Amino acid sequence: MVVAVKILLTGFEPFGGETINPSWEAIKPLHGYRDAVEALELPCVFDLCLAQLEQKVRAMAPDVILAVGQAGGRTAISLEKVAINLNAARIADNAGGQPIDTPVVPGGPTAYFSRLPLKRLAASLHQRGIPAELSYTAGTFVCNHLFYGASHLAESLPQRPRVGFVHIPFLPEQAARHPGSPSMALATLTGGLVQICDELIAGGEEMAEIEALAGTTH
Repeated sequence: MVVAVKILLTGFEPFGGETINPSWEAIKPLHGYRDAVEALELPCVFDLCLAQLEQKVRAMAPDVILAVGQAGGRTAISLEKVAINLNAARIADNAGGQPIDTPVVPGGPTAYFSRLPLKRLAASLHQRGIPAELSYTAGTFVCNHLFYGASHLAESLPQRPRVGFVHIPFLPEQAARHPGSPSMALATLTGGLVQICDELIAGGEEMAEIEALAGTTH
């Protein structure tokens, strides 16, 4: 079977005192999905995550790089629109690194926008009863670092892969340790990511965006 779209799906190891990371737990079942998806766990470490990503991308040559990260406190699957050229770590990464207002890529553009059809993907999730939203900040920690770095890497490749980032909520067992924090069941998270992958595979190399209202007032 010829697969039109190859997807590299990445998640992170646990960080910040957590023993699990929903981003990796949710994507593990998708490794090998439809002979199109490869799942990769990355370290929650500035620079090192990008080095490992680049090694995999150059070996695999994916059409889509879809990175997934944990966002405790969020209530929905958040499709990130923009990555900024800024590292500003409120907490240390897993190697003890804690950059303060440094660029992800010195001399790089101020920001990159996702090249995925985020409104279309959000609408597809909504149709299946899965909470989803567009987000206009991926933070300034390792998630944004990876999103920006992957986007910058894509620009340098002969066949430029489309890059996107998805933030997902805590799992219920994590939320139980953080009173008041929202959560989402693992089956729902994995199901949402399956739906996203299905849409990207079905849409081919240049999946069109839909026209729909979005944005925020603050």
